Amino acid sequence: MAALVSLMLKPRAGLLAPGQSFLLDSVRFASKKSGGSCKNVGKKDPGRRYGFKKQDGNFVHAGNILATQRVMRYHPGAHVGLGTNRNLFALEDGYVRFTKEVFIPPPRSRKSSRIIPRLPQGAVLYKTFINIVPLKQEGKFKLMDMV
Repeated sequence: MAALVSLMLKPRAGLLAPGQSFLLDSVRFASKKSGGSCKNVGKKDPGRRYGFKKQDGNFVHAGNILATQRVMRYHPGAHVGLGTNRNLFALEDGYVRFTKEVFIPPPRSRKSSRIIPRLPQGAVLYKTFINIVPLKQEGKFKLMDMV
């Protein structure tokens, strides 16, 4: 034990004695951490996968999503609901049918004042509707099927 204490108290070569001045009195450290810069953040996100999810003639159950869209490309037809984010979904079980119908905008609407003058003479505007053709009940009441 005494040998350990004497080793600790004995000055070692290369260390400064208590009376000597320090040459390296102030050491300056970096003021900022050396973190790398990262640009182009968010460009590697996957696509949003918009479009129709069920084809014409497919069988769907109530609640199935028929189309996802950012702008109104497809419009809800018979037995089809419109979500808050413009998704179209089936309200009843049945088969999907796509239809195109002639679209005539109101005379003083924005579409009639901006879009129609740019169209060529005789052009017709169409809207695509997604409809559900429900299954036939075959003479049964709906309430009887639930029981």
